[in-house]
Amino acid sequence: MDVSGEARSNSNLQIPYSSLTVDHTLPVPEMKPSLVKLCKDLFKKWSNLDESHFSAQRVAGGITNLLLKVSVEEQDGNIVHVTVRLYGPNTEYVIDRERELKAIHYLSAAGFGAKLLGVFGNGMMQSFIHARTLEPLDLRKPKLAAEIAKQLNRFHQVDIPGSKEPQLWIDISKFFERASSLTFDDHEKQKRYNTISFKEVHTEIIKLKELTGHLNAPVVFSHNDLLSGNLMLNEDEEKLYIIDFEYGSYSYRGFDIGNHFNEYAGYDCDYTLYPNKDEQYHFFRHYLQSERPDKVSEKDLEVLYVETSCYMLASHLYWALWALIQAKMSPIDFDYLGYFFLRYNEYKKQKDTCFSLGRSYLSESKTR
Repeated sequence: MDVSGEARSNSNLQIPYSSLTVDHTLPVPEMKPSLVKLCKDLFKKWSNLDESHFSAQRVAGGITNLLLKVSVEEQDGNIVHVTVRLYGPNTEYVIDRERELKAIHYLSAAGFGAKLLGVFGNGMMQSFIHARTLEPLDLRKPKLAAEIAKQLNRFHQVDIPGSKEPQLWIDISKFFERASSLTFDDHEKQKRYNTISFKEVHTEIIKLKELTGHLNAPVVFSHNDLLSGNLMLNEDEEKLYIIDFEYGSYSYRGFDIGNHFNEYAGYDCDYTLYPNKDEQYHFFRHYLQSERPDKVSEKDLEVLYVETSCYMLASHLYWALWALIQAKMSPIDFDYLGYFFLRYNEYKKQKDTCFSLGRSYLSESKTR
């Protein structure tokens, strides 16, 4: 498969900005006038087109954003497709939009994701990618897994100017502070929330941070949300796209990979789908040496296996706490409270095995 796009030289150009917003709660037909107004405000070349030249359809909606495909028929009959991403309300509590926009410039220049075309009050406009979004079961297909690993390694090579301080534990600490002091108007939600022992959660965070701190995992610019919905494949051209960098930050290599492995389970959190050791080693080989995967040493495989297994636990804590904040803030119809328990219970189920693996590896490393 080829890399997902040529390096783009326009990453430092001024991006059009509009203060307009689009009400994401409306049905798409009722959004259309606002979308047309937005397109005309961002791109003056479309300002004289009437509304009949524009069409819009919902492409996807995760549990954070709403994605729309807007098609514009220009005066010469040429049809242009763009993607409009509407931020979910209150997502600023869990996403640093300034960090995201900065990263997009450099990632786009390196050939990742869609080109940023404009920014507006509650979202952004990007080039439209002609590809299908992957499903969780796609992730374990050997050929695709190898390509994802190769592209993720390339992603981790991108240099984003500014502080390289890993943000994982800073973000988890912020999430914990917000998640542990919520109140719900809904009595049943409050009742379920009250069953959570935040003292226990805090203790687990401290223990895991200490363990992973001894692993000396490489710090890279991480995607941090590499689920199937953020991977697209153009099967005709055999091009894989990594998209949506809103959770991107400098973090630990093992976290990005372990988080990706957790996403094999999908939103239903079927962790029987978590990749086995052979599947993980297949991924690691193509991540570490995509041109000669059979030449990766057993030592390098073991290091990455231990690193990923320990940081996989951090992924559960991260998204469990994130879910509690979303349960309070998000109007999206999703059982965020239930999602907290799915992630945190899996953390508790796996922690003894992973802690034992990490401690055993560290103990053996001292004697080598």
